[in-house]
Amino acid sequence: MTSRRLAPRDLRSARWFAPDDLRSFGHRSRMMQMGLDPQDWEGRPIIGILNTWSEFNPCHLHFRDRAEDVKRGIAQAGGLGIEIPTISVDESFTKPTSMLYRNLIAIEAEETIRSHPLDGVLLMGGCDKSTPGLVMGAISAGVPFIFLPAGPMLRGNYAGKVLGSGSDAWKYWDERRAGNISDEEWLGVEGGIARSYGHCMTMGTASTMTAIAEALGLCLPGASSIPAPDSGHKRMSAQCGRRIVDMVWENLRPDALVTPASVRNAATVAMAMGCSTNAVVHLLAMARRAGVPLTLEDFDALGRTTPVIANVRPSGSAYLMEDFFYAGGLRGLMKQLGGRLDRDVLTCTGATLGKTLEGAEIYNEDVIRPLSNPVYHEGSLAVLRGNLCPDGAVIKPAACDPRFHVHQGPVLVFDSYPEMKAAVEDEDLDVTPDHILVLRNAGPQGGPGFPEWGMLPIPKALIKQGHRDMLRISDARMSGTSYGACILHVAPESFIGGPLALLRTGDIVRLDLPKRRLDTLVADDELAARRAAWIRPEPRFHRGYGHMFNEHVTQANEGCDFDYLTARFGPSADEPAIY
Repeated sequence: MTSRRLAPRDLRSARWFAPDDLRSFGHRSRMMQMGLDPQDWEGRPIIGILNTWSEFNPCHLHFRDRAEDVKRGIAQAGGLGIEIPTISVDESFTKPTSMLYRNLIAIEAEETIRSHPLDGVLLMGGCDKSTPGLVMGAISAGVPFIFLPAGPMLRGNYAGKVLGSGSDAWKYWDERRAGNISDEEWLGVEGGIARSYGHCMTMGTASTMTAIAEALGLCLPGASSIPAPDSGHKRMSAQCGRRIVDMVWENLRPDALVTPASVRNAATVAMAMGCSTNAVVHLLAMARRAGVPLTLEDFDALGRTTPVIANVRPSGSAYLMEDFFYAGGLRGLMKQLGGRLDRDVLTCTGATLGKTLEGAEIYNEDVIRPLSNPVYHEGSLAVLRGNLCPDGAVIKPAACDPRFHVHQGPVLVFDSYPEMKAAVEDEDLDVTPDHILVLRNAGPQGGPGFPEWGMLPIPKALIKQGHRDMLRISDARMSGTSYGACILHVAPESFIGGPLALLRTGDIVRLDLPKRRLDTLVADDELAARRAAWIRPEPRFHRGYGHMFNEHVTQANEGCDFDYLTARFGPSADEPAIY
């Protein structure tokens, strides 16, 4: 039984509807215009359902139906659910990159919440940028909210083989480029890799970010692990609707949930999950919206001490998110982490994390490994520093060939993705397995929008020799479903004059992962001469949202949020005036 601390007169929506004045008359009459009676809203929490459903977003294709489950739960708890469509940014179709619009999602969510008579909010997301974008906006808005994760799709399948979204696409594409797969087989993979609605079922960015949301205490326990088509997902949706009504009465706001301890929990869980490298950018941004200090060094420290225990592709060898759910899901993994998590943090249930983990079990210890038998002895991510990345870069050690953990070789430098793409398809390209591919002008401003180009294709000449990995460096991101020896998020980015802009083909670069170093061996005086001759490129945008993005986006090591939206810029806006 919840303790109701708010009275009906204290509801935020009462500012719109309760006064006996002309403006409130207008609000009430418009509610009645929609077929509602006063008893539908008087004394009841009004819950905004921010729905990212779109027919262009296959990850969220079920959200039209789930919104009805949510409304059912809200009504059962005595609230009124109002569905509000918000921008739906998908990974499959949005160009030049969905990351360009994560901050737009956040702005829309924050301003939609603040400007409407909402007492609480239920966020419906899951596809990569929707989770951090919605959460960032809701944190800044400050009203009680709960996150409803879309859930992973079912396992892919072709010719009796289990397929994982993203990961197997890259794998089979390399085999096709090598001439090892027929047209018929390629079409079979194409039709079998995504068999249901729901987000990627590998441990990509979508699964990573919904797990992070749950670890922060923003989801119902176990919610992020439920496959999208599972009937339990419908029941969970209704439960979210019931719970957000009680959160309003309890006045359980995001500042009580997103704390330094819960952020550390989320980063620890991400490392143990074998998370996407994108977790760094998004969790930095989410934490800074809440005023929680978080740095790349925090991630690296946790990465050195937190083993990967989720045996899920691409860091794991065989399993997918459906298997993870059957094995005990995120509650099982968090229980397995034991004292590595702060169990006293509050969750959206109103109970502590420790309380929500009571009764959690692990049903397959090959999927969710014990700490004594991890998939990888350290965490999912490592942070590099050096004269090529003074503000940092990231790599996913568990998902690359160990022979590249310490590597030195000459670079092949490309200034654009089309230039790189043409070169790697040239079977006469002068390249060896020791070469290092470098793509620049692919960061937040250079991409534009920080695209997922960082998993540079292996040159066809090497593919045909049987090579499937090599060291690659870029100031881009890469899909969380990707794998390989890819160094990403090099900061500052080359487009604004970061050191990557000074490299030339043939320069020697050295990676020393144990020492967390990435350096070029070019002499300092030569680098200084190159910097003096460097000319900054023309901006990618000269007007509109893109121009605003370029003017205000921070670098990868700061989360790529807009500088004026972080908590340190100033307090969030006050409640809107109603005249």
